[in-house]
Amino acid sequence: MINIQRFACNMLRENTYIVSDETKECVIIDCGAFYEEEKQAIKKYIEKNQLIPKHLVATHGHIDHNIGNKFIFDTYGLKVEVHKDDEKLMQMLPEMAQQLCNVTLDYEFPPIGKFLTGENTINFGNHTFTLFETPGHSQGCIMLYCKEENVLFTGDTLFKGSIGRTDFIGGSMFQIIQSLRMISQLPDETVVLPGHGEQTTMGYEQTTNPYLDR
Repeated sequence: MINIQRFACNMLRENTYIVSDETKECVIIDCGAFYEEEKQAIKKYIEKNQLIPKHLVATHGHIDHNIGNKFIFDTYGLKVEVHKDDEKLMQMLPEMAQQLCNVTLDYEFPPIGKFLTGENTINFGNHTFTLFETPGHSQGCIMLYCKEENVLFTGDTLFKGSIGRTDFIGGSMFQIIQSLRMISQLPDETVVLPGHGEQTTMGYEQTTNPYLDR
């Protein structure tokens, strides 16, 4: 069984997730921690539950999902793992911080730890995330799916009742619709945990989200 803790972070209220199981190993997904209280809340949760961070994974290369990467590297020594097609965006993180968040960063981001593709898996404890390549919001968007627990982390590709923007660099409405069609075959009971907003299920989205169809 996995435990999932969500933290709404930074000025864009991005969802950072910590996913762990009975072994105490955990994966940090999309660390958007910017304010000190957000960083301390994440540290406190990990320490209180005696967790062992094994991976830091970004669903895509936008700043609100990566602004906490230096904090995680400095605290736990983890470098971010991100899809290879978002390498250019990762190089633009300081520029995006200024443009999207009106923040000038006075530090450099740590180097990328690993470039991912859909052939990779993320292993922690007794569980595995398989990766879906889901371009559209950006070229390198991925989703993380835990089949054993029927949980899907969708980043900014799929939200409750909506989808991610496609007007950023590398965005494509055609591609995001194709990506959504690919995941629409997952079971209706699949829990969907998006990059912003509330959780939902595939079944709910199939019946209410105008961008999804079977």
